[in-house]
Amino acid sequence: MAESVPAEKPTSAVKAAIKRSLHLVAVVAVSPWLLAYAASKSVLGPHRALEGSSQSLAGLPGLIGVYLRRAFLAQVLTRCALSAEVHYGTLFSQAGAVIDENVYVGPRCQLGWVHLEADVLLAAGVQIPSGGKTHAFDDPTLPIRAQGGERRLVTIGAGAWIGNAAIVLADVGKGTIVGAGSVVTKPLPDFVIAAGVPCRVIRPRFPTPPSDEGSSA
Repeated sequence: MAESVPAEKPTSAVKAAIKRSLHLVAVVAVSPWLLAYAASKSVLGPHRALEGSSQSLAGLPGLIGVYLRRAFLAQVLTRCALSAEVHYGTLFSQAGAVIDENVYVGPRCQLGWVHLEADVLLAAGVQIPSGGKTHAFDDPTLPIRAQGGERRLVTIGAGAWIGNAAIVLADVGKGTIVGAGSVVTKPLPDFVIAAGVPCRVIRPRFPTPPSDEGSSA
């Protein structure tokens, strides 16, 4: 009796083709959200329209939800790579956000004007608003809501890992690990481990920082 030969796994090219096909199906499926976003954008502007649409899509569970959110975000954000994963309950407030390749965004994150570089990992409940000065509060004669503020792009460097429920108000260097529950108020360098409130560098990740050529981040 001839020995059975295990079936070959699909090649990477086949997998990529399947993923592209699923993405196209997902784009069709989210077309009602895209039309609603376009209508809201003309009245409310892109950021308010994005808030409503991301809230509507946030509750879609499982892998189907990942595909549908990605299909929508790829059309409305400045950039959202087709290899990125955005999970259940995550909300966006700024259409200028950028999500690069192989980014993982865990459940219930809240993201403003942010650039998540390649291979970034965000654990559950991470909050990255648009910098630390979104509300001014210097004038005692005015309520805070009337004092305005400024938004800035917060960049999370390639390969960084942000722990559960961290709040990030400043840039994080590539390959850096931010401990769960930390509050990042000042920029963090590359390849360090940092934690605390406010967040401080605990130690370097490596005795000698990896070179750009040798880093997988």
